[in-house]
Amino acid sequence: METVIKNAVTDLEDILQNDQISTNPTILEQHSKDESYHKSSLPDVVVFPKCNKEVSEIVQIAAKHKLHVTPFGLGSCLEGHVIPYEHGITIDFSLMNKVLEIREKDFIVKVQPGVTRKQLNNELKKYGLFFPVDPGANATIGGMTATNASGTMSVRYGIMRDNVRNLEVVLADGSIIHTGNSAAKSSSGLHLNGLFVGSEGTLGCFTEITLKVYGIPEHITAARASFQTINEAVEAVVAIRQAGIPVARMELVDEPSMVQVNQHMDSNYQEVPTLFLEFHGNEAGLKQDVAFTEEIVKDFNCIEIHFETDNAKRNQLWDARHNLAYAYIHAYRGRKLMVTDVCLPISELAGAIHHAREALDTLHLPGGIVGHVGDGNYHALIMVNTEDSEEIQKAEAFNKQIVDYSLSRGGTCTGEHGVGIGKAKYQQQEHGDALNVMKSIKKALDPTGLFNPGKIF
Repeated sequence: METVIKNAVTDLEDILQNDQISTNPTILEQHSKDESYHKSSLPDVVVFPKCNKEVSEIVQIAAKHKLHVTPFGLGSCLEGHVIPYEHGITIDFSLMNKVLEIREKDFIVKVQPGVTRKQLNNELKKYGLFFPVDPGANATIGGMTATNASGTMSVRYGIMRDNVRNLEVVLADGSIIHTGNSAAKSSSGLHLNGLFVGSEGTLGCFTEITLKVYGIPEHITAARASFQTINEAVEAVVAIRQAGIPVARMELVDEPSMVQVNQHMDSNYQEVPTLFLEFHGNEAGLKQDVAFTEEIVKDFNCIEIHFETDNAKRNQLWDARHNLAYAYIHAYRGRKLMVTDVCLPISELAGAIHHAREALDTLHLPGGIVGHVGDGNYHALIMVNTEDSEEIQKAEAFNKQIVDYSLSRGGTCTGEHGVGIGKAKYQQQEHGDALNVMKSIKKALDPTGLFNPGKIF
């Protein structure tokens, strides 16, 4: 195998500069893991292409030497997507990080896959625009597209699949295709955008991504609403949605998590189930939306609702939600964060969260429950001792319990984190015979299993 790697590196040296190829142990180690609790595995070589032509040639070299290819963004994923268990070549897209074109009148932007979410929004801000998909981490657009990311604003603006107009993709034979166009809609051909978004690097490598973007709202108001029970908080969410109030964010943080927030941020929020809300619109419309929301939450025994319009104070309020994972990590040093991720119809959400909380308490695992409750997606944050096999088994058993509950009520095993290796074992249970169709597509596009083996399928 060493000879194969040496020969492959020799071929790579013919198309790349020396600083674009690395077998340095530190670089290999950095590309052997993501943010998950899954076991790490080293690639044989890491390459850093600068353009689509180089990606195409890398893929052809990998195919020639029968080496697997794993695309890599920033490694902020949570289900082992970028861990190269079959070793081979990891393609790091950090040098392909240019915003290529902003067409403000068409509300679209074209980027390379290594552009990060914050980098993109800093560029868009100059044109009065923003990209709303916000998974929390400052992930790359390529990685977000690969996992079909969503996040806090999906309730209003949709998920990655809703916001991708076109992809440039390098296929397993090195050919380069485009999956869409720049139009707002199309009835032409099969929906290849939807096929490749969420494919987790198993069908090809993205080299350009065209996205739909939005005008920055004229006014933004945030709110924090405290409730006596999770059920009342979730029922308030349903009522707000039914009222047609265009809420941009609807986040739930449970009681144990509010305790962690206060400890981490030195804040004094009420330690009860809490909704974090955000409203986007014009000044007159927002006043009506805020007043209507205040009336609705009172019907569900809201203890307190507090509104913020000042930008700094709004950011401080949202820090409580965005920094929650770090609050748990800092509170349980020596443990690893395991984040579960299921999504159900909103009518099933309250029961699902109660079920998860009871299961977590029964297993005596430290953790909390949060969620993008506006679209039925929730997460359990569990702090696990990865050196304790019994505790790992407990965490896996808990994960299975909440997945089974979700699937039995018309939900999915993952709302936004993706399948990777962590949720691969649930694919047959969720999709049935449709999984065979997916495998057939994988076989047609990647007959030798070149791309990201062991993920999804």
